Amino acid sequence: MRRLVAILPLAILAALALLFATFGLHHDPHFTPDALVGQSAPDAVLPHLDGSGPAHLAGALKGPVLVNFFFSTCPPCIEEAPALMALKSQGVRLVGVAYKEPPADTQGFLSRFGNPFAEVLVDRQGRAAIDWGVSGAPETFLVAADGKVLAKHSGALTPADADALLERMSSPTSR
Repeated sequence: MRRLVAILPLAILAALALLFATFGLHHDPHFTPDALVGQSAPDAVLPHLDGSGPAHLAGALKGPVLVNFFFSTCPPCIEEAPALMALKSQGVRLVGVAYKEPPADTQGFLSRFGNPFAEVLVDRQGRAAIDWGVSGAPETFLVAADGKVLAKHSGALTPADADALLERMSSPTSR
């Protein structure tokens, strides 16, 4: 019996190591679920950054439009700022959702790196981000004119990523 008690923790540890090796090492950390793609964009009532009162997020989605969840201290958000400004200069409508931060921090970020957004809404508690399936900022969603989500991009937008979204945006299904 004493020997069984001594071996049992080792057996449990070996079983856990086997489970980790089987499942944990086969997990792709770059995989992000796209459950919202093909679905109607969720609505939320969020305040405008400029303090002009609350707005329905769905009302801001006069598609096709890109919805970008971001926050000011996020290095990939800073990295993608030039790509977002380039999209704005090409006439692309962008709606920004400031994710879990004080409005003053967001204002400072937009002053420093430029404001590519037609509207900026504030999601202080992160509830809208949860409804949208945001797993980390930045995340950008392409929403069609009918309010359906056509694509999701996780991470900083590069010029190539922006071009791919523009291509999707100009397809007949996005209108």
